[in-house]
Amino acid sequence: MKKLPTVAYFSMEFGLESNFKIYAGGLGILAGDYLKAAKDLGYPVVGVGILWKQGYNKQIVTEEYGVIDAFPIYRYDFLKDTGVKVKVRIRNRDVYCKVWKVDNFNNADLYLLDTDLPENSDRWITGQLYGWFGEERVAQEMVLGVGGVRALKKLGIEVDVYHFNEGHAVFAGLELVREYMEEKGLSFEDALKEAKKKIVFTTHTPVEAGNETHPLRLLMYMGANLNLTEEQLVYIGGSPFNMTVAALRLARISNAVSDLHRITANAMWAGVDRRSEIIGITNGVHVGTWADKRILSVKDNPQKLWETHCTLKKELLDFVEKRTGIRLREDVLTIGFARRAAPYKRSDLIFRDKEAADKMFKNDIQIIFAGKSHPLDDTGKEIVNNIIAMTKKYPGKVVFLEDYDMEIGKMLTRGCDVWLNNPRRPLEACGTSGMKAAMNGVLNVSTLDGWWPEACQHGINGWQIGDGFESKDEKQQDAHDLKSLVNVMQTEVIPTYYKNRDKWIEMMQNSINSTIDKFSAERMLKEYYEKMYIPKNLKD
Repeated sequence: MKKLPTVAYFSMEFGLESNFKIYAGGLGILAGDYLKAAKDLGYPVVGVGILWKQGYNKQIVTEEYGVIDAFPIYRYDFLKDTGVKVKVRIRNRDVYCKVWKVDNFNNADLYLLDTDLPENSDRWITGQLYGWFGEERVAQEMVLGVGGVRALKKLGIEVDVYHFNEGHAVFAGLELVREYMEEKGLSFEDALKEAKKKIVFTTHTPVEAGNETHPLRLLMYMGANLNLTEEQLVYIGGSPFNMTVAALRLARISNAVSDLHRITANAMWAGVDRRSEIIGITNGVHVGTWADKRILSVKDNPQKLWETHCTLKKELLDFVEKRTGIRLREDVLTIGFARRAAPYKRSDLIFRDKEAADKMFKNDIQIIFAGKSHPLDDTGKEIVNNIIAMTKKYPGKVVFLEDYDMEIGKMLTRGCDVWLNNPRRPLEACGTSGMKAAMNGVLNVSTLDGWWPEACQHGINGWQIGDGFESKDEKQQDAHDLKSLVNVMQTEVIPTYYKNRDKWIEMMQNSINSTIDKFSAERMLKEYYEKMYIPKNLKD
């Protein structure tokens, strides 16, 4: 067997452990799971990220003001000092970046850059993850991309493949182009070809507005052009400079994060010339982190599986009571809904048919919500406030867990009976929380979006909502999916839970067995090596 290529995985966030606050949500959890799978498999992978001083945000809900964001300063005693510092020129000033190493969460080595140093006037560049505005974001991405490439070089790590998890790391590609031009004397065109041989890219956001752009004059002012001309920047990323377009053009190959997302992404970026092919590699989750060992040990014994599930459910309800003071009932069908607060995820869909909701909440179901909005997203905060209003309308039946994090995610995906997911198809790129639930025997009830079309066997390992219906008319799509959601809950999910326990347990077994390998991070990483990291000309 040929030696596997060494991969440097660049990501703005990494979710390795709940209280290590350098993650915001799914993108970071994916990156953390990726590093854990690499460690398990013994693959030559390193992660490159940023040591965020204040993390994302701590979100608190108050009676008077609704959602409030707090930004504590975090300090960690487990970081290892590599003794390495690198320099990045930002806004015509040298910014020094200290390099820390993290390897104590059963993860492949992760290197984090930190600008919170006395010699910097811009100490706060690595302050808030996704915080502030255009200049700060570009500065952060320069630290990640440019600083990351320089850090690996100074650490003596020879990289074969640079993997960009989202477009945030694009300046690493520009740094490679600069190196080839300035240090090896190549022309811009030849330098671009050489850089392209080493870069692969994962695109996530299937909403055009969610793909980051910057004015060219801002990049020139910040020094993010790395001595490239405006014309050369336009050739790579267009004007305004689109980070996703740039990544698609810099990479030799790119991937979407589910098969449906592959179709969506190829249609979305069809007009981009000179871009790499976008293949589908469906995300996976780290089984050791997310699947409860107690459940996996009894998955083939129906009686013990149910008893163990009831134990996990009680643990969840204890957790909810401790956090909220509300005691939910153990004998009631318990639904989990935990999502980033975004309109397309439609967190309130189940409440929109008031008559059906009143009936279900009176006798049959209770829901635990969790979710977080971006600090600058007023619409997201309104979504959270609307859920809070539902907790008052249905007291003791609807609860909200504030400040959604990995700990809450673990409790919910292990302890609920049902995992509800109803995004507008095809706007969910993947949705890995549903995989975590499925591996714990928590049955998915979901629109056929993201990963679920690849997994769903309706009535066998979960249920689908909406038959894959899509419409450019949001009202039409919402009405169609609401009708389907109410129907599947009233005619299939609720009756099975209360009247056919044997079938429910059999579905739990099917859920675990059909997802535990197919949607694992190990399978994902093996696919990355097979389809992206090892160039075709090096394969046997």
